[in-house]
Amino acid sequence: MIQFTTTILQFAEQGEKTGWTYIQVPVDIAQQLKPGNKKSFRVKGKLDNYTIQKIALLPMGGGDFIMALNATIRKGIRKGKGARLKVQLEIDKAKLTICPELIECLQDEPVAIDNFKKMPNSHQHYYSKWVESAKTEATKAKRIASTVTAMVRGMDFGEMLRAARKENEQLGRL
Repeated sequence: MIQFTTTILQFAEQGEKTGWTYIQVPVDIAQQLKPGNKKSFRVKGKLDNYTIQKIALLPMGGGDFIMALNATIRKGIRKGKGARLKVQLEIDKAKLTICPELIECLQDEPVAIDNFKKMPNSHQHYYSKWVESAKTEATKAKRIASTVTAMVRGMDFGEMLRAARKENEQLGRL
């Protein structure tokens, strides 16, 4: 297991990453974890005393990677931008699974399941994680329906969210 201490950072203006809280994993540490790799990969370990698993390290160019710290992780570590963080990481070889309810609903629409299967695994898991992170069954059902509709229309995740936002704005004007 690789150990290091780092400072929590936050993107200002960085396209889709604007506002993200993250830590940087320097090239030398990334190479110890997965030698010769330049693509996203998953790790597990600890941030201070908070256990993490199936967390993606994203390439940033020049060999450096970042780990996004979502709200759940930030609450778990009780730290934010500028704080020092003790990091312990190793490769996470656990297989990611897709939400079974999502797959079941996608299979009811042949076009939807075909488009879903054409997506990279990382995108499929992103949708699945979004569905499974719903706090209520009603929200989960709504997210599954949104995903099925997006797949039928051939939309990616961002297009789906923008279409939903536009639809909500139009409903608000009625």
